[in-house]
Amino acid sequence: MTVDGNGPMLIEGPVEIVQEDGTIAASDRFVVAVCTCRRSRILPWCDTSHRRRRKPPGAAPREEGDQPHSHDPKDTDDGDHH
Repeated sequence: MTVDGNGPMLIEGPVEIVQEDGTIAASDRFVVAVCTCRRSRILPWCDTSHRRRRKPPGAAPREEGDQPHSHDPKDTDDGDHH
């Protein structure tokens, strides 16, 4: 089992989980991601809902007009100046 404080709990399968109402959720996958944020629409499994609300530590709020930076391979300095 692998626990990440910012994401799901990864458990080696097959897995059976007894839910709060007593029903059993089963998976025969090699590894399953179990939701720990409680935002998933397919509980108990993770649907990556935790990604929509998480910001990296130290990230400044985006201002209107800010655009994400993209990397253009033509702009790299590869040391080959012809």
